[in-house]
Amino acid sequence: MWSVGMMRTNRVSQSGQSLIEVLVAVAVTAVTVLGLIAVQLSIARDARSVSYREQAVLVADAIVEAARAPNPGDAAVGQWKTRAANLLPKGVADVGGAAGGAVSFARATWAWQDSMPRGGRDAGDMIDVPASCGDVDVPGGMQCVALAFAR
Repeated sequence: MWSVGMMRTNRVSQSGQSLIEVLVAVAVTAVTVLGLIAVQLSIARDARSVSYREQAVLVADAIVEAARAPNPGDAAVGQWKTRAANLLPKGVADVGGAAGGAVSFARATWAWQDSMPRGGRDAGDMIDVPASCGDVDVPGGMQCVALAFAR
């Protein structure tokens, strides 16, 4: 049988250990929660970047369709240029091509700082910096989508 004295001795010696265990558990939980929050923020930034790229591709494709129409409408191309400026951060859309060439390019460019994770802010930190976009060099700090088409 247990005596009252033995039970009291066990309680006194374990009270300090359980406090340390609780502090360690709280610290581990806090670090885990902070890590999960950081991962969620990274996923949200990446999703926004992918969304901008998808919108840029849709705008460039619509410009290609408008430019290849039997009666190319400058009004339709102008509307898509306006839409690119509204959909993308610092968005610009245009049509270009080599002089006298059979291939033209529909381009959509936007500021990548607004659409990329906060890890780095200069083009040197970016892994897939586009060197050119169709027939034009991409300015620093911009992303680009170019679709080639024949008129």
